[in-house]
Amino acid sequence: MPDGTLTFVIGGARSGKSRHAETLIERHEPPWTYVATAQAFDAEMRERIAHHRARRDQRWQTVDAPIDLAAALDGLPHGQPVLIDCLTLWLTNVVLADGDVEAECKRLAATLSRPRGTWVVVSNEVGLGIVPENALARRFRDEAGRLNQMAAAAADTVLFMVAGLPMKVK
Repeated sequence: MPDGTLTFVIGGARSGKSRHAETLIERHEPPWTYVATAQAFDAEMRERIAHHRARRDQRWQTVDAPIDLAAALDGLPHGQPVLIDCLTLWLTNVVLADGDVEAECKRLAATLSRPRGTWVVVSNEVGLGIVPENALARRFRDEAGRLNQMAAAAADTVLFMVAGLPMKVK
């Protein structure tokens, strides 16, 4: 039986997911752990990462986990508040690394179902728009939908962010 709680924060681009997730973690005593999945492959992503880092002070400890997210989470101390940002960037990394997406998603979902403290996980909802025109984008959309369902099933609370406002789903 888990001795923690998992909150899943999902929404579209620039919906306020990360900032709201940070607020949820900051309600707890520091230190807080920010598990980052992004990789800075271009200038735009470097800027996005810098923007996120600028919001966090010395009370935050950053753990980079672009590929082996489950292992990174398993290695964290019990009881420490953890923000995982974000599942869709992690999924992108696994897909681009030609990893076993199904196996890695199941492994991650198993880890998320056993939070050892207050864990908040962020993900993008990518399935509300038009059907992508290429096979890779359609595969990603479908894999992200399956991963988000697994995370939501494991979560105690699910929040859908719309225009900076959290809507409680579960």
